[in-house]
Amino acid sequence: MKTSKLKILAFIALVSSQLINAQKAPQFGKASIDEVIAAMTPEEKVDLLVGPGMPDYAGLVPLEGEPDVRVLGQAGGNSGIERLGIPETVFADGPAGLRIQPKRQNDPNTYYATAFPVGTALASTWNTQLIEEVGKAMGEEVKEYGVDVLLAPALNIHRNPLNGRNFEYYSEDPLVSGKIASAYIKGIQSHDVGTSVKHFAANNQETNRLSVNAHISERAMREIYLRGFEIAVKEAQPWTIMTAYNKINGTYASANEDLLTTVLREEWGYKGMVMTDWFGGYPGFAAINEKGSVSDVIAQMESGNDLLMPGTKAQKEALIKAIKEGTVSEEAINRNLRRILNYILKTPTVANYKYSNQPDLKAHAQVTRNAATEGMVLLKNEEKALPYKDKSGTVALFGNTSYDFIAGGTGSGDVNEAYTVSLLEGLKNAGYSIDQELEKTYVPFVKASTEKEMKRRAEEGLLAAVQRIPEMSLEKAMLAKKAKASEVAVITIGRNAGEQHDRKINDDFYLGQDEVKMINAVSEAFHAEGKKVIVILNIGGVIETASWKDKVDAILLAWQAGQEGGNSVADVFSGEKNPSGKLTMTFPMDYNNQPSAANFPGIPANDPKEVFYKDGIYVGYRYFNTFNVKPSYEFGYGNSYTTFEYSDLKLSESTFDDELEVSVKVTNTGEVAGKEVVQVYVAAPSAMVDKPSEELRAFGKTELLKPGKSQQLKFTLKARDLASFVNEKSAWMAEKGTYTVKIGASSLDIQLTEDFSVENDITVEKVNPAFPLDVPMETLKN
Repeated sequence: MKTSKLKILAFIALVSSQLINAQKAPQFGKASIDEVIAAMTPEEKVDLLVGPGMPDYAGLVPLEGEPDVRVLGQAGGNSGIERLGIPETVFADGPAGLRIQPKRQNDPNTYYATAFPVGTALASTWNTQLIEEVGKAMGEEVKEYGVDVLLAPALNIHRNPLNGRNFEYYSEDPLVSGKIASAYIKGIQSHDVGTSVKHFAANNQETNRLSVNAHISERAMREIYLRGFEIAVKEAQPWTIMTAYNKINGTYASANEDLLTTVLREEWGYKGMVMTDWFGGYPGFAAINEKGSVSDVIAQMESGNDLLMPGTKAQKEALIKAIKEGTVSEEAINRNLRRILNYILKTPTVANYKYSNQPDLKAHAQVTRNAATEGMVLLKNEEKALPYKDKSGTVALFGNTSYDFIAGGTGSGDVNEAYTVSLLEGLKNAGYSIDQELEKTYVPFVKASTEKEMKRRAEEGLLAAVQRIPEMSLEKAMLAKKAKASEVAVITIGRNAGEQHDRKINDDFYLGQDEVKMINAVSEAFHAEGKKVIVILNIGGVIETASWKDKVDAILLAWQAGQEGGNSVADVFSGEKNPSGKLTMTFPMDYNNQPSAANFPGIPANDPKEVFYKDGIYVGYRYFNTFNVKPSYEFGYGNSYTTFEYSDLKLSESTFDDELEVSVKVTNTGEVAGKEVVQVYVAAPSAMVDKPSEELRAFGKTELLKPGKSQQLKFTLKARDLASFVNEKSAWMAEKGTYTVKIGASSLDIQLTEDFSVENDITVEKVNPAFPLDVPMETLKN
């Protein structure tokens, strides 16, 4: 009995001691951040610097010993430290909407999120005001579902059309990428929740993305691969930034001091938190260098990567050891902690926000429907095949994806939405009659094929690549019958891709033989009856169009348009909405026309360890225009149901001083209301360094102009908009000489031009030398 009493007294003393210590410990949010850091043990510091793992990620059941999470399906967050009053916060995917699980244990409710259009579709609107509204809708869902940070936007450059995640990204042009991302961030963060701009930087392929060494010149890094991030950081101040997996000139992005400190912090003035991509730095999975996990963790900490996600036991053990032995900079550790704590201080969690789990999904469905419509690009429209307004006859609907429309890509860019409107449903909703015999044939075929594909992917696991479902064979007699009975044929071509895998050249970039046969057979049958054939492209990225586009009457690039996709297509198909999207990337005549084709995804081809960016600054239209390579559809291209006239181009000065105002008038000269994207290109002198024939320096979109109405658009060009990066001087410079402003309806459809001069070389910004090449490399020159 005496022994039991002693044990009880000892336990009481221990608890009392802990309570007294807890009372004495500085409390986060009350004490200063430096006081909180000073009170931390090495173990507590590491708990904050290294994430808690992945309990319940994407709906996975937590492992034994792992804690439950606030939001089922969250990607992770920071660990809490109860003694110091530091709470856990929540991060969740992704770029096309919040990615959480709709069902929870012992809960009858569903928690769907809105599937918005993918990045390529959003960017193709060229409408930053609209993108900000999309961001506001996303931000409400993030906040009302109890999430602190959305792991988005993704704005890596479309260096090559085969990149499996191009659908998440915006453009081959850094100005478009940066401006769209900036609007997206502003919209989301208007709800006092955060974003995480990714993948910083040069994550331009999925093949061996965890370890591939990207060899890139400093000029290409700064002008092409970092410029969009720079715009987003300076204009929108995202709460967090996520580092990429890959190496840049021999150093992993997550441990690259040039990237994370010299450029991001010192030159751009970024104050927010930097985190790794998931398992960046984890031995055996991702960015683990030759020296092993300990040095990897230290390098990440000291280079300016504040938080390691999702966090592993090995990383924690290595970092605790390094702190105790003094082999990692104490200054770097405390600096990183300060940034993490400053982030946490801003969150809804700290504000004790009472999230409702009830965002306005109905209103957001309308937002996604409108955004998808405005991002659609009318690639071809012979003899006004579109809009198709006749609802008295029958529409013959061909192609698997007509009946199973693709809302978005796979991986972290996926969303668990309540529904997806197929093209079949969208056209029916709009009052069109669909050929019932085709519907009764296609629907079970697509259902069975989809179930088979889903089973295959489930058996192969999380790393399984998406495979396209082969098209159903169509007999000639049946097509002849349908061509007589129906008024118009609609063919949908679908593509999907996602994280972990790049796309294939054959049967993906190029159409499969089954698709070619379908287009040929349907076109032949319907044209024989004098009827139109319309193709809908339900795709996330670029495909080859040159070999088959002349066989059909109209092509509508609908992208992966989110959950309201079928309704959005029907809005454009019927003429309810006038398409005003334009391409933010080049559609080449042939894959091998791409300047990166010979250097993608790297060497050796079957298991690339190195990828050489020999194309330098000549990415996309910068290459096609400068080297006179004809595309199938050029950057900035897009038709409308109306026509526009450009006039009254005026420059505020003929000689550049600090800035120059460009104004131009756009008039709707057609018969229906529409919007027009105006693109401002600049051709610069190139005595100091070689330059593309022209580069996009500003853009804008008109309001909805009724027939006969005009709008004047104004753009301001500053010295930075004229500058190129000059390696030898480590500076952004606008060189003296004659510049030409080119106002374009696309990069090749230049409507108006006007010259101005710069009398003396202008050093816009001196920077630190960065990103030295680890091996010699020659890049493409003009």
